[in-house]
Amino acid sequence: MSLKQPSPRANRFKKNGKGGFVLAVFLVAICLLMIGGYWLHHYQQKQAVHVQKPTPIPQQTVPQPVLSSATAITPPPAAVKPVEQPKPAQSDYYTGDVHPNQLVPPPAHRPPAGGKAELAIIVDDMGSSLAEARSLAGIGVPINFAIIPGLKHDRAVATYAAEQGIEILVHMPMQPKEYPQRRLESNGLLLEQSDEELRNRLLGYLQILPQAVGANNHMGSGFTEHSDKMRVVLKLLKEKGLFYIDSITTPKTMGLKVAAELKLSSARRDVFLDNEQNEGYIRGQLDQAVARARKNGHAIAICHPHPTTIATLAKALPELQSKGVKLVKITRLVIAP
Repeated sequence: MSLKQPSPRANRFKKNGKGGFVLAVFLVAICLLMIGGYWLHHYQQKQAVHVQKPTPIPQQTVPQPVLSSATAITPPPAAVKPVEQPKPAQSDYYTGDVHPNQLVPPPAHRPPAGGKAELAIIVDDMGSSLAEARSLAGIGVPINFAIIPGLKHDRAVATYAAEQGIEILVHMPMQPKEYPQRRLESNGLLLEQSDEELRNRLLGYLQILPQAVGANNHMGSGFTEHSDKMRVVLKLLKEKGLFYIDSITTPKTMGLKVAAELKLSSARRDVFLDNEQNEGYIRGQLDQAVARARKNGHAIAICHPHPTTIATLAKALPELQSKGVKLVKITRLVIAP
């Protein structure tokens, strides 16, 4: 009896050909899922890093506009400390000032004539404009001109003033302490000049202004502190019959001391009226001059031919008569030795 061999188990996947295709699709799907998962994880990590540390964006350089000198930039108050602005230049640049408390003692007291305090007004820096001279003369009260020799209209102003009965002083340019940084007229008196040169320059002043009855210093904070130089100047003034008014541009001036030694008639100014160019200030200074005149019997005030000064004087000076003050020519207040 022969035994029948069993047939091998049939492979159902192989029989129809579909089994390999399904397996391949399954494997591809698994691979795609694994790849997709990897890229999703990588993308999430990259996004997290991007949020935490953003990539800096380079700033573009924007050209700054060119500003004119008139353009002002206001910095933020909290960022920039304000810088104190320099005070404006005083109007008496050519003369200078000294606080009243620093002034040398006034000359001997002389009672006023007729019981009224006497006040002399000297207008410095005259000689550059005939119109200024006419405006001041038109106020109609006694006033005095100190003319700088060498200015454009010095002779014309002197001639006009003499015709109006206005007394004239030679406003002598003298070296200030700030020289040469501070401007001085080319014909000014300098400490480095010899006695002969000083005399020649003074004689030149008098040739230009023969109408002068006296002289006062224009600036001179450096020059007037030197008694030897002041002696040369004041000695010549005495020889020519002129007096000296010390403008007091330094508390260490030797002017009055040397004048007393030479027995030269002299006086000193008491108040500068127009260091600031506004009517209220000028009127306040004029009130100080009036107070000094009442206290000492007389006072000398100096100002300059600025438009505001002239306009204020035109209003204020005629009113002084009602305040018991008499405006006088400068020769009235000169103290003889």
